[in-house]
Amino acid sequence: MRIELVRRAHPSALARALAPLAALAVALALGALLISALGRSPAAAFDVYIRSQLTDPWALTELVIKATPLVLIAIGLSFCFRASLWNIGAEGQFVVGAIVATWLALSGFGASPWLLPALLILGAAGGALYALIPAILRVRFGVSEILTSLMLVYVAELLLDYLVRGPWRDPRGFNFPQTRLFSDAAMLPTFGDGGRLHLGVLIALVAVFVAWIVMSRTLFGYRLRVTGDAPRAARFAGFRPASTTLAVFAISGAMAGLAGIIEITGQMHQLRPAISPGYGFTAIIVAFLGRLHPVGILAAGLVLALTFIGGESAQIALKLPFDVTRAFQGLLLFCVLAADSLVTYRIRLVSAAGRPA
Repeated sequence: MRIELVRRAHPSALARALAPLAALAVALALGALLISALGRSPAAAFDVYIRSQLTDPWALTELVIKATPLVLIAIGLSFCFRASLWNIGAEGQFVVGAIVATWLALSGFGASPWLLPALLILGAAGGALYALIPAILRVRFGVSEILTSLMLVYVAELLLDYLVRGPWRDPRGFNFPQTRLFSDAAMLPTFGDGGRLHLGVLIALVAVFVAWIVMSRTLFGYRLRVTGDAPRAARFAGFRPASTTLAVFAISGAMAGLAGIIEITGQMHQLRPAISPGYGFTAIIVAFLGRLHPVGILAAGLVLALTFIGGESAQIALKLPFDVTRAFQGLLLFCVLAADSLVTYRIRLVSAAGRPA
C-alpha cells in the first residue's frame, strides 16, 4: 500500500482562497499542543501572544514596525516565487543592504540633504547585487539557486560580524560590537513627537501598491505568471528564462536590501551584529501565507509580526523561550504548504498490485 497525490482536474477556487485561513487554524492548534507539552496554559499563551498585543496601543505600534521589513522582503520574494524560482537568501540580502548603506552613513557626509535618499538607493542596490550572485550561477552554470542563496546568508552575517567588531567598531562604544550612531540626516523621519512609527511604514505600503500594479496590470507580471505556470509556453512566447531569472532576483534582493537599511535608519540608527531576528526567513512564510498577492502579503506580514512581539512578551510573562515562536512559524509554513497541496491534489491509496485501494 502506498500513497499517491493525484492532481485535481478543477481545483476549487473557494478552497484555494480559504486554504491560508485553514492552515493558520491548524498551526494555532498545533502551537497550543506544543505549549501544553511545555507545561504552560494554551489559554494564557493566547492571551499573551494575541489578545494583549491587539489591545495595547504600544504593541500595535510595534506590530506595524515589525511588519514593515517582513512585507518589503516578502513582496520581493513573491516575484521570484511566482516565476518558480527560489530565493532563500533574503536574510543575507537584508544584511548586505544594511552594510553597503552603512558605509555611506559612516563616510562623514553629515547633514547633507541627499544622504537619506542615497542610503535607501544604495541599500537596495547592495541587496540586488548580492541576489544576482545565485541568479548568475544558475543561469551560467545551472547551480541550484536554493543552495547558493542560502549559503550566502552565512557569508553576509560573518562579514557583518567582522565589520562591527573590527574596522567599523565605535571607539567610544565601551568595546561593544557596534558602529557609531548615524547622524540625524541619516535617520528616517518619524510620525508624531518622539514616536517610533517612521517613513519606512509608508514605503512598505507604496511597495504593496506598486507590486499589485506590476503583477496584475503589466506585461512583466503576466510574464512571471506564465513562466511559473507553463515554462514551455513562456519560451514559445519569447520570454527568456535567463533574463526572467536575473530580473526577479534583482527585484527580490533590492526589496530585501531596502528593508535592511530601513530597519537600520528607522530603528537602530547604527549597525550591530544582530540586526534581524530572522526577517528574511520569516518573509518566506509571509509570502506563501499571503498567496503571493501583495494585499495578502500585507495581511500576512501583520500576522507574522504579531508572533514576534507576542514571542517577546511570552519570554517575560510565561518564561517561554523565543525558539517556541520560531517553531510556530515553521509549523505555519508546513501547514500552508500542506493546505496548498491538498487543494491542488487529492490523496489516493494504491495497493501493492498497483490498483487504487
